[in-house]
Amino acid sequence: MSLEFEAVQRPRIVVMGGGTGLSVMLRGLKEKPLDITAIVTVADDGGSSGILRSELHMPPPGDIRNVLGALADVEPLLSEMLQYRFSTGAGLAGHSLGNLILAAMTDISGDFVTGIRELSRVLAVRGRVLPAANQAVILHAEMEDGTIVTGESTIPTTGKRIKRVFLEPDQVEPLQEAVKALQEADAILIGPGSLYTSIIPNLLVPKLAQAVVDSNAVKIFVCNVMTQPGETDNYTVSDHLDAVYEHIGHHIFDYVIVNNGEIPPQVQDKYAEKGAQAVHLDLEAVTNRGYKVIADRLVLFRTYLRHDADKLSHHIYQLVKNWMIRKR
Repeated sequence: MSLEFEAVQRPRIVVMGGGTGLSVMLRGLKEKPLDITAIVTVADDGGSSGILRSELHMPPPGDIRNVLGALADVEPLLSEMLQYRFSTGAGLAGHSLGNLILAAMTDISGDFVTGIRELSRVLAVRGRVLPAANQAVILHAEMEDGTIVTGESTIPTTGKRIKRVFLEPDQVEPLQEAVKALQEADAILIGPGSLYTSIIPNLLVPKLAQAVVDSNAVKIFVCNVMTQPGETDNYTVSDHLDAVYEHIGHHIFDYVIVNNGEIPPQVQDKYAEKGAQAVHLDLEAVTNRGYKVIADRLVLFRTYLRHDADKLSHHIYQLVKNWMIRKR
């Protein structure tokens, strides 16, 4: 069945998000026989991305750079060069080489999306990488005390609990390619990543959210392993799902993939010092909302906790394959 399935077609999977977690997952997914489209947030306003966004009036390149590096089929040294960050030099310190290359490609081609497409060709990227919009957007958050905080990089630093986030402009237009990819998708995958500053901003682009809601694809949420200080303090798995529901008004996911592997006490202590803890799987609350749960030991620890890309991509591929077989 598997050989017959793979011979017929490569499932079309759309991945939405941003940040390091998304890139880790994509390194595993690109090894599967999948047609991948990554739709990446353009709300970043900190660090190198923020400087280039402000000075060159372009969408922030950082999350795009990470995704291109993850999907690139090139020598490891070239991927390492893309991530290289200058530590000295007036005007250079803090910039990553990949961000500067994307800025140059944007200037050469005259357009951010075209620049991404050309760099994808150079890097032999396995799939398509699309920004959520062809312009930078400003992310705002309304906190539970009613105050409004502006800026993706500022929102997690307030020490206040987030009530909702919203975009400026609120009616930003997505790329038609991104909408079409969602309409044609066999699977839509959202997460992992910063819930309020990487994941939800993509779903605040009206036509993207509607395309996700209307799609007949299998829809999968990959939950973060750890809470994020300033964003998801003390959040359970159901809290993450509720936040998505409250922003778009629909329970969109069929499956939720979560880690249930034990995290060593010394690792927990290291994260606790920064205010983070393991995301608790409140299984009854999640299933009562109609979600099916896939739970496994999905973490690796080296310098940081990360999803096990091989295990995670295996679960995703099996879900997608079984969904498509049932539809046929």
